[in-house]
Amino acid sequence: MYPIRLWSVRHAHGLSRFYSLFSRLAPVVCKPLAKVLGTQRLEAVLQPIEKHAKGLFFDCQMCGQCVLSATGMACPMNCAKEMRNGPCGGVRANGHCEVKPEMRCVWVEATAGAKRIAPDHLAHPTPLLPAVDRKKQGKSTWIEVVHGRKDPAFAPPPGPRTTPEAEGSPFETACRSGEFIVTVEIAPPDSADPADLLARAERFRGLVHGMNITDGAGGNCHMSSVAASAILAAAGLNPVYQVACRDRNRIAIQGDILGAAALGVRNVLCLTGDDVSQGDHPQAKPVFDLDAVSLLHVARGMVDRGEFASGRPLATPPRLFIGATCNPFVPPHADRIANLEKKITAGARFIQTQFCFDVPLLEDFMREVRARGLHEKARIIVGVGTLSSARALRWMGEHVPGVHIPEALLARIAAAADQKAEAKQICIETIQAIRAIEGVAGVHLMGHKNDQTLAEIIREAGIAPFFAPKTTSPTWLFTAARHNNQETEHERHE
Repeated sequence: MYPIRLWSVRHAHGLSRFYSLFSRLAPVVCKPLAKVLGTQRLEAVLQPIEKHAKGLFFDCQMCGQCVLSATGMACPMNCAKEMRNGPCGGVRANGHCEVKPEMRCVWVEATAGAKRIAPDHLAHPTPLLPAVDRKKQGKSTWIEVVHGRKDPAFAPPPGPRTTPEAEGSPFETACRSGEFIVTVEIAPPDSADPADLLARAERFRGLVHGMNITDGAGGNCHMSSVAASAILAAAGLNPVYQVACRDRNRIAIQGDILGAAALGVRNVLCLTGDDVSQGDHPQAKPVFDLDAVSLLHVARGMVDRGEFASGRPLATPPRLFIGATCNPFVPPHADRIANLEKKITAGARFIQTQFCFDVPLLEDFMREVRARGLHEKARIIVGVGTLSSARALRWMGEHVPGVHIPEALLARIAAAADQKAEAKQICIETIQAIRAIEGVAGVHLMGHKNDQTLAEIIREAGIAPFFAPKTTSPTWLFTAARHNNQETEHERHE
């Protein structure tokens, strides 16, 4: 069926016009039948016809929430991550799927189809598609058309709502102030002892506005992101809690978000997540109940409306500064702006990008960001970083989803007498070039097991924040908290 699916995308304009005609005629023709047969019996007649017709043309998975008219006649349920709001950041350089390399990315197809339906598709508001309602799996959507019900696009949260300054994190405060933002990425340890995590984080005390704590990056298992973030928060540091949709459903994710907020975490980064097949547990079952956009919508609902995704109210809503990621450096390059706009519309107030090794590509992206005014709605923080050699960087470019490294840069590092020093110098040059681009709000530093070099880059690039580092000793957080509580109690009785 795959060749026919591609044919349908190529003929998206004609199929869209046919669907528009069908949606106008179906209520007229079928409503009288619904009165005679009843809705359930009519659906029983329509469902097998719909299943076979859509299966033939679109490889339809019968999710019960058909969105083909909004996705260029490419069924998003064929995405290996079941993303309803793609593409993900791991699209390969040839436009193929991160998870299934033999298959063209469904969202690259969807973008091509959307252009055929409306060549000026970027001029229209980007529809936000809800997470799949599993109760509707296998049901007919044609019956919804018969009854004249609207497409299942949802509205963004009410707002904008901002956390009172006294309750916001230092990271959020810095973003509001317009200061050049500096964040760093830290992977949680493979240990139940927090000492290593705290020691690594201490390298960056006073050097950054926030420390991203990864959530099973690359599909590899480490200490949980929510626990590691809580450890840093209680140690007087400022974590950015990364939440990936790969491993947990919407129930578990919302519970973790509440738990993180209760433990003092104030910043959340919403991610879809990497494929498990490249990690250390390739036999694991991925979840992907949500994608990054629907997670943003859920998280903002908790913060803005004070309710779970189910609509049940929260006793105390969390106070969170919520962000997302984007990747301007992989296909579909020119249309990545639509995915960014979705995330900002869904509630992202800061954006962190994948590694930038190609400044001209970033400049092209930021030109479109400024044209659409997106830099005024969310702070754009560009990912930068380094590794110790050209060989290590080449491996990352070939094996880490979504990383693009120009050949000229690799050649420059390979030709250097001291490759590590040259890679570090290129990172500093990249930061200075990025800083000059209008609309860029800061940089996000990354580099596996390269903490010392990243700290040196921050100092040598002259981008350390202008605030005095706290001098609190990095004692284990719960011990310190318990001791402080005991002292406070003692003072009350004196």
